[in-house]
Amino acid sequence: MRILNICAYTWAIGGPARIIYDHTLEVLKQGHQVDILSPMTEGEKMYPVPEGAKLIACTRTTPISSVYREFSVPMYRYLKAHIQDYDVIHMHGIWHFGSLAPFLIPNKAIKVITIHGLLDKWALAHHQWKKDLVTFLYQKSILAKADLIQINNTDEEQDVIRYLGERPKNLKIIPNGMKLEEYQNLPQKGAFRKRHGLGADQKVLLFMGRLNVKKGLDLLLPAFLKIHQQVPEATLILAGPDDGYEKTTREFISQHQLEGKVKLVGMLTDTLKKEALADADLFLLPSYSEGFSIAVLEAMTSGVPALVSDRVGFGDYIARHQAAYLCKLEPDDIAKGMLKILQDSDYAQNLAKRAQKMVEDNFDIRVIANQLLAEYKKVNKM
Repeated sequence: MRILNICAYTWAIGGPARIIYDHTLEVLKQGHQVDILSPMTEGEKMYPVPEGAKLIACTRTTPISSVYREFSVPMYRYLKAHIQDYDVIHMHGIWHFGSLAPFLIPNKAIKVITIHGLLDKWALAHHQWKKDLVTFLYQKSILAKADLIQINNTDEEQDVIRYLGERPKNLKIIPNGMKLEEYQNLPQKGAFRKRHGLGADQKVLLFMGRLNVKKGLDLLLPAFLKIHQQVPEATLILAGPDDGYEKTTREFISQHQLEGKVKLVGMLTDTLKKEALADADLFLLPSYSEGFSIAVLEAMTSGVPALVSDRVGFGDYIARHQAAYLCKLEPDDIAKGMLKILQDSDYAQNLAKRAQKMVEDNFDIRVIANQLLAEYKKVNKM
């Protein structure tokens, strides 16, 4: 099969790019062709491309793309010229031009849309007027026209049913996966601590994600304020690019004299990310909304005990396996969970062990990639 993924394939976008990367590695092994069509802005750092795959980078068209996400005339021109070359067009996310464009050009390709959590209540309420407009214009109709809608869990299934008013026949639950071996052999401990002036006796509380209110930073910062005097050796590391909340974060740090206790270290990639995970005592993501958090999977695979909300994309698995402290979306409970993990080493170790087993049993990319390929083939025969 000739497969085209459409996604903003950049480091800043986070999980979807990593999902495409890992899936592509497995698909290429089976002899399929994979291209990645990515709208981008000059200066953005593109995610690595697996050997054997092809990246087609298309410049976003401003100023329209600042209002209508991923709008790109070059992307449309590419599709118009080459759409007949593909058997499968897999669109990642909704509400943006990349998920509409393939429906504007006549073609016979199988069209797949992965929702990535963008229909949950929090996501729908964010910039609601835009989403109401897109819903009125086309969003429900293209979901009906898609050959396959991929969702990750039963929560997301309910989101789709609530949005469309019924369970569509083209809906399929296929969780995302990851290449587990990359995080099962981490760098030697100490490199991250040394780089950021942290002693061996300090507790590293690691948040990895875009600095966006969606990630629960408005809850995490007050929670850390509640516990930092009880655990004076704790340091909160915020690792991620600014996505609208860095200014507020820095103001909070200054207002509460948390300089030195909360460190913004920017986006961590490759070895730097693995060094941070190797040195972390606790991973934190009290998110309001995630499609399927690869960052949480990475932390769990790395053996780091985690505190997360049930909105990270696989909260049902986490609850069933008791694989993390599932926090309520309130600072008091996040603070309570932090203290539990930091002060009860047996509890923390058991969380980490159960999480590793959960990931190994359910989210190995080799299994997930074959599930998705099987769905492509099934649709192709219908």
